[in-house]
Amino acid sequence: MVRRHLSAINWIAAFLLSGFGIAHAEPLSFTTALSLAEAQAPALAARAAGLDAARWAAIPADALPDPKLVVGLDNFPISGPPGGAFTRDSMTMGRVGLQQDIPGAAKRQARADAAAAAIAREQTLGAVARTTIRRETALAWIERYYIEQRGSLLDALDAENRLLGAAVRAQLASQRAKAADAVIPRQEAAELADRRDAWNRDRAQATATLRRWVGDAATAPLAGLPPPLPIDAAAMRLQVQNHPDLQAYGPMAQLAEAEVREAQAGKNPDWGVGVAYQRRSPEYGDMVSLQVTVDLPVFSGSRQDPRIAAKRQEALRVSGEREAALRAQREALDRDLADYANLTLQLERTAVTKQALAEEKAKLQLAAYQAGTGTLTDAIAARRERAELRLGILDLETRRALLAAQLLYTYDAVAP
Repeated sequence: MVRRHLSAINWIAAFLLSGFGIAHAEPLSFTTALSLAEAQAPALAARAAGLDAARWAAIPADALPDPKLVVGLDNFPISGPPGGAFTRDSMTMGRVGLQQDIPGAAKRQARADAAAAAIAREQTLGAVARTTIRRETALAWIERYYIEQRGSLLDALDAENRLLGAAVRAQLASQRAKAADAVIPRQEAAELADRRDAWNRDRAQATATLRRWVGDAATAPLAGLPPPLPIDAAAMRLQVQNHPDLQAYGPMAQLAEAEVREAQAGKNPDWGVGVAYQRRSPEYGDMVSLQVTVDLPVFSGSRQDPRIAAKRQEALRVSGEREAALRAQREALDRDLADYANLTLQLERTAVTKQALAEEKAKLQLAAYQAGTGTLTDAIAARRERAELRLGILDLETRRALLAAQLLYTYDAVAP
C-alpha cells in the first residue's frame, strides 16, 4: 500500500513538472530556429560523412598499385627420361618473386585531380545543404509567424462581431431593427468559426513543417519579429551564379576535365618491373631473374581514342547543362523580383488607400444603421469588406515576406 501511494505521488509530481515545463517553454526566436536547425540537421551530418569519405578516398588516388607476389614452377619435365622428376633437369626450378606495376605520372596526377574534385563536390554539397536548411527553416518560421498574426486578426474580428451583436440587440430593444437582423451576427460568427477551423489547420501544418527542422522546439511560442528582409535586385543578379542548383557544376566540371586527362594519359604506356628468385636442384645452383613490362597502346584508334572522345563529350555535357541551368535561374530570379515588386506596390496601395476607404465606409454604414437610416445588410457588407481587406493585407505581407526570405536565403551570402 505504501509503495502504491509513493508511486501515485511520483506520477503526480512528474505530471506537474512536465506541465510546468510546457507552460514555461522557451520562446523560439528566428535566429534560435536557424541555430537549432543547423545544429541538429541530419543532412549536414550526412554531408560531413560524405566529405570524410572523399578525403579518405583521395589518399590512395595517385598511389602505385599494390605489388604482386609471384610464386611458380618453371620448366618442370613431363616426358622423357627426366619426366615427372624435380631434380633430373637443370632448368627445373621453383620461383618466388615480386612484381610492381607503375602507371604513368600523368595518369596518376589525373586520378589525384579527380579525387580533389570529388572533395570539392562534397564541400559544395555541404554548403548547399546548409543553405537549404537555413532557407527552409526561415520560411517555416516566417509562415508560422504570419499565421499567428492571422489568428490575432480573427480574434479582433470576433470581438467586433460581438460588439455588432450588442448593437443589433440595442436596435431591437428600441424597435428600430427587424427581428431578422438578430440572425445576421450569428451568421457572421459561424463564418468566423469556419475561418478559425481553417486557421487551426494551417497552424498545425506550419508547426509540423517547422518541427521537421527544429524538432520539439516548434511547439514553443514564437518570440520577436522576422528579421529585415531587404531585396537588392542588382546584388541578386550578381549573385545568381551562386544559386545552390549551380554550385555543384564547378566540381563536376573539374571532375570531367580530370577524367579527360586520365583518358589522354592512357595513350602513354604504363610499365612494370619484377624480380624473382629461382631455386633449382643443389647440383645446379639457384638463379635470379629481373623483368620489365611495357604496355603497347598500338590500337589507340579503337581503344584509347574513343575513351578520350567520350570523356570530352561528358565535359561538354556538364558545361552545357550548367549554362542551361544558369539561364533558367536568371529567368526565375527575374520573375521572382518582378513578383516581389508587384507585391510591394499592391501592399502599399492596399494598406494606405484601400484600407482607409474601407474603414471609413464601415463606420459610415454602421452609424447609418444605428441612426435608423441604413440597413444592417449594408453595415454587414461594409464590415465584411473591411475584414476581407485586412486579411488580404496580411496575405500580401505573408507572400512578400516568404518571397523575400526565399530569395535572400537561397543566395546565402547576402542573407541576414
